[in-house]
Amino acid sequence: MTEPNIIAIDGPAASGKSTLAIHLANWLDYLYFDTGIMYRTVTLAALRAGIDIENEAEITGLANRITIDVKSPTPGSGRTYDVTLDGLDVTDEIRTAAVDANVSPVSAYGGVRKAMTEKQRAIGSRGKVVMVGRDIGTVVFPEADLKLYLVASVEERARRRHQELLASGESPDYQKIAESMRKRDDIDSHRSIAPLKPADDAHIINTDHLSIEQVFEQVKALIR
Repeated sequence: MTEPNIIAIDGPAASGKSTLAIHLANWLDYLYFDTGIMYRTVTLAALRAGIDIENEAEITGLANRITIDVKSPTPGSGRTYDVTLDGLDVTDEIRTAAVDANVSPVSAYGGVRKAMTEKQRAIGSRGKVVMVGRDIGTVVFPEADLKLYLVASVEERARRRHQELLASGESPDYQKIAESMRKRDDIDSHRSIAPLKPADDAHIINTDHLSIEQVFEQVKALIR
């Protein structure tokens, strides 16, 4: 395989997508693009504008009007990317608790997803990008040079998320995390718009019993 210009990585939560993508982006000197940040940025814009999160029409209109860009991180910032909303840096603001609490309904709106798909394609078409999401290989960039789909059992993914939260000083309930993941998987897999599923030509990697280094080596072998 020649060096891929666009790499698409899809899969359910905590399957290892983001960690793999960061490794690949660093190795190839590409942009790491977690497309979920687009929905966070729309949510932030709606909160700032005082728009009711349940008002799908207004939020869809907002999603079409705003300008969102994702670029390589400012040197020395410690970030994995920089995000701007209408030209202003919002990289830190999109990670607030308020955005966390409201992003799910925003990301489910069909009009918002359509608007974000167009913006994601505009950014990704610059090339030299590793894109992470749930519908990159099937909807956003079906023509991506390399498509990866990471899977892992709910139990393993819940364990990983549980460990992450413990390491950050929280006291999470493993069973609640697992149940939440099962519900999210069901919603993502059965939604009418861009359901979570591997592209027909995606390389499927089960990460249950693999370290991130082992997954990374598998993908490097594919690229080489």
